[in-house]
Amino acid sequence: GKLLSDLLMPDFAKYGIDIQARGTTGPGDTLVLGSFIRDVIRLNMESRNFRLFGPDETLSNKLNAVFEVTNRQWNALTEDSDELLQKDGRVLEMLSEHQCEGWLEGYLLTGRHGLFNCYEAFIHIIDSMFNQHAKWLKVTAGLPWRRKIASLNILLASHVWRQDHNGFTHQDPGFIDHVVNKKASVVRVYLPPDANSLLSVMDHCLRSRHYVNVVIAGKHPSPQWLSIEEATIHCTKGIGIWPWASSDANQEPDLVMACAGDVPTLEILAAVDILQTRLPELKIRVVNVVDLMKLQPEAEHPHGLNDDDFDAIFTKNKPVIFAFHAYPWLIHRLTYRRSNHANIHVRGY
Repeated sequence: GKLLSDLLMPDFAKYGIDIQARGTTGPGDTLVLGSFIRDVIRLNMESRNFRLFGPDETLSNKLNAVFEVTNRQWNALTEDSDELLQKDGRVLEMLSEHQCEGWLEGYLLTGRHGLFNCYEAFIHIIDSMFNQHAKWLKVTAGLPWRRKIASLNILLASHVWRQDHNGFTHQDPGFIDHVVNKKASVVRVYLPPDANSLLSVMDHCLRSRHYVNVVIAGKHPSPQWLSIEEATIHCTKGIGIWPWASSDANQEPDLVMACAGDVPTLEILAAVDILQTRLPELKIRVVNVVDLMKLQPEAEHPHGLNDDDFDAIFTKNKPVIFAFHAYPWLIHRLTYRRSNHANIHVRGY
């Protein structure tokens, strides 16, 4: 902790997409993020304070822009067919998730910063390593002589809902379930709905200390919903009602349509559009969740909503249809003590 020095950070808002109309298709959320990460690397090149780690998936996860300023570190022999290699690259890649996790954990202990990007389905390979690092963070946070280190940041892309030709073998969103079992003082899970939200979330994660931050984002062209200003406000709150997508006019709704994740957000908004067309008198409230821990009671997680705030969003007795990125039972686990839990109906993987 004594060795830790802050990252030099670009203004994430400068990388935001200009939203001309809600639902406009963007180039891909992680592709937009790549330019931001590129400049994090560039600004910290001289201090050698940041690295990007991944199991040979940096290009596949659309973080292409980082290779405009650096390459993969490689100190062995090269062939003419090799690409993007150099002896002093800031990207460490090996097709071994546990090797990448070990590299990052060790790198953080030297007082530096990093980001591990991985396919969502294969992050399970480091489940036990995550366990031990989370335990270490929990214990050391209580030691007065041990200073905090940079957070362990994990970006999961190529996720369950957009697998294209890969299909069933690449579908497993269960790492979230594994993560939330750890101490609330240590773990954070974020599901930004679009590119501008992803920029805001990642800026926060890279500045944070002594957490494990898990961020799940899509890489394919997808609809964009929030301006960079709106995304910043929404992500800072972690959860919110989207009035522009709702028809309750700030009144008590007949139905709450909630979502967490980029594809579930699209599905909920499409469903709301159908309902508003066929049942125009139905008062619908649309809720989007970025910070998954907001669903827990504040007594169980420092980010959790108190009961009054939760009820103000989800109501005390109205039906809630919740489209979720991962396994549905996780939402029930996080909300089972809420007054309206019996009316929450979750659809997920």
